[in-house]
Amino acid sequence: MFIAMIILIISLALIFFAMVGYPILLIILDKIMQPKPIKKNYKFTPTVSFMIVAHNEEKVLYNKLINAISLDYPKEKFEIVVASDNSTDKTNSIVNLFIEKNPNYKIRLYCTKDHKGKTNAQNEAQKTILSEILVMTDANTILKQNAIRELVACFTSQEIVYVCGKLVYSNAEDAVTSNSEATYWNIDMKMRDIESRIQTITAGNGAIYACRNKEYIDFELIKCHDSAMPFQYGISGKRALFNPEAIAVEKAGETNEDEFKRKVRMNRIILSTLKDSVKTINFFRLKWFSFFYFGHRTCRYSLWIFHAAVFVCSIVMACMGNMFGMIMTLMQLFGIIISLCQLKKSLNNKCMRLVGYYGMTVLAQYIGVYRTITRKAKPVWEKADSTR
Repeated sequence: MFIAMIILIISLALIFFAMVGYPILLIILDKIMQPKPIKKNYKFTPTVSFMIVAHNEEKVLYNKLINAISLDYPKEKFEIVVASDNSTDKTNSIVNLFIEKNPNYKIRLYCTKDHKGKTNAQNEAQKTILSEILVMTDANTILKQNAIRELVACFTSQEIVYVCGKLVYSNAEDAVTSNSEATYWNIDMKMRDIESRIQTITAGNGAIYACRNKEYIDFELIKCHDSAMPFQYGISGKRALFNPEAIAVEKAGETNEDEFKRKVRMNRIILSTLKDSVKTINFFRLKWFSFFYFGHRTCRYSLWIFHAAVFVCSIVMACMGNMFGMIMTLMQLFGIIISLCQLKKSLNNKCMRLVGYYGMTVLAQYIGVYRTITRKAKPVWEKADSTR
């Protein structure tokens, strides 16, 4: 029982650190170090390619193109590239018609021959780009007018190779699911802001980000830039920044089903991500990035392991008559029930809703692990209609 108790306590401590302890430590670190805001140079206006990745996005693509040509950046240094991932609806014809009606703008369409997912479309389209800075975004995302200038202004030195903007959910208050996601996302944005000002972020988001074109990396198709780019640049000793003034707006998933599918998709490479985490264990070379990645990524990617350990150990202790083990077992069973209820129907109580949302997150990790082991994880996925 003693060993089970030790494993249970350590696992609980790591869960607490991942979800509560690390954010608190970051805030304390921010107060102690008082890092300066990231430097910006608005006079820096390199050539920019604005890549919109789309697969069957006929519902939102026209508005996205209108948004693209309204962005505040010198037209002679700005091109729009739509990377169509083998679209079979009206996506390609919408782009071609838009190009015809807007001859004063540099707009072109790149079509992949096969439907292999977002990363493949980006890899292929990038090989046709000669611009200095590559900005990437999703078809259902609308950027604020100054977003491109804000992203580009952050590339003040050669060590800065990636800049991520701030994603705002337009429907944060409209639905229970989107409200829970917005709450989590706002906390995550605060952590990225501190990490960025101290050294470098550990992950970006696919809605709005930029990299130096010469630093672009052809990642495996199963990987996504959100997690792969900042990680790869971080272990290379380069900087990936977060600029909260570069704002993009989109809808969060309004149903539990859509949000759960998104979480499962995010965890499709969870095992390889944990394996790669070993590369960050070098504080002397990577400095704060080692700590940031451990707290913000490794511990969170390991929640499924910690919870499995807590569940098994608490049952072992309960079977041996230990009261603490009994209480922990009942609490976990209660949490599982709440999570399953959240999947079926959104709960009204905010506290229970957040517990259910957290449970969905851990369950998605288990499914991600299962799909990885059984090789069912794929680089393509169905988009959520409620985000369009």
